[in-house]
Amino acid sequence: MTDAYEVKPVPGPVTGSARPPGSKSLTNRALAVAALAEGTSTLTGVLDSQDTRMMIGGLGELGIAVRADFEACTAEVDGCGGRIPAASGNLFLENSGTSIRFLTALCSLGHGTFRLDGNDRMRKRPIVDLVETVGQLGAKASCELGTDSPPVVVEATGLAGGHATIAGNVSSQYLSGLLMAAPYAREAVDLEVRGELVSQPYVDMTMGVMARFGAAVDTTNHGHFVVQPQSYKAIEYDIEPDATAASYFFAVAAVTGGEVTVRGLSRYALQGDVAFVDALEQMGCRVEWPDDGIKVVGGPLRGVDVDMNAISDTAQTMAAVAVFAEGPTRIRNIAHSRVKETDRVAAMVAELRRLGQEVEEFDDGLVIYPRPVTPASVETYDDHRMAMSFALVGLRADGVTILDPGCTRKTYPRFFDDLEALCGQSN
Repeated sequence: MTDAYEVKPVPGPVTGSARPPGSKSLTNRALAVAALAEGTSTLTGVLDSQDTRMMIGGLGELGIAVRADFEACTAEVDGCGGRIPAASGNLFLENSGTSIRFLTALCSLGHGTFRLDGNDRMRKRPIVDLVETVGQLGAKASCELGTDSPPVVVEATGLAGGHATIAGNVSSQYLSGLLMAAPYAREAVDLEVRGELVSQPYVDMTMGVMARFGAAVDTTNHGHFVVQPQSYKAIEYDIEPDATAASYFFAVAAVTGGEVTVRGLSRYALQGDVAFVDALEQMGCRVEWPDDGIKVVGGPLRGVDVDMNAISDTAQTMAAVAVFAEGPTRIRNIAHSRVKETDRVAAMVAELRRLGQEVEEFDDGLVIYPRPVTPASVETYDDHRMAMSFALVGLRADGVTILDPGCTRKTYPRFFDDLEALCGQSN
């Protein structure tokens, strides 16, 4: 892809439908659980992205065979029955947060020494809370450079189990990774969350995937997640379209006043980010729930005050929509977004201002006061979601160019092709 992508404004409301590729979050969870299962699992709807390739490569380094056919969106995973085959491993995972967190937990089940590392940005992303909890459960783990970030070294003799505490305010992926590994601990695992648990729907998603493979989590004691020793069973598993990616297409309807249906999702989807349509409804859109998907009908937009803690990956999409609303929009309770692919709060503030918007920044979010859009080249900070969300502004305003559009390969390599196809359906 070129170094820049100039967004072409659409002449009027966009009407059409789209089906995003499979969910990255579900793909990497399904890969992790299938890797631990008894037998060979078949996954369909598998996402082809940098993050899923990192996960598959990491599993291969652990001796777990994954035969992926990305053209067919399928993968066959030979489960290891909870016994990591490799006695050592050196896993390089670029900037894939799900991969390094899930695989750190999986490595704790092994017998040997495993090193997990990533690129420069990954080496700035915190992981010490996960490392400390792994230690409480009986595996020796450390941050090699003493920075509370990767590289991580796990010296494992299997996971003993027992009670452990884990911070909930940085990333729900710490808890998700440990939950997926917990069925193969020698004793029951009781994970107690300290503080507020961010992105709770992603933990619900994790438990939903575990349940499909036959493992249960006891959540009857508030703040505790208890997993008894048990086994996953190999299955055929179909992965839903990515609900976070769907937010961009729902937003197309919102910013153009059109009607867009995303096929393959429903109000009962495992992914919590389908709740983004509720925020659009508050802004003045209409949401319909046909049998084959979710439909958003655009309307006059008004600013809102919205807590996006549970769906923080869609905060940048909301920021792009807010540019065209009547009145200010406040996005709050997303402080944990500062330690994602980039400091997403700071990035949103900087690029909205570059586009002529008036913005206030807070520790946990921002307020956007809509102004006429100033033509600009938008920096994306090697963050796929900055590229995809800020492209939406260019559908209504001239002169918006997205720099480094290829960063979308992390989760959605064909995003700009699919955006053009959707917008072309109305021409």
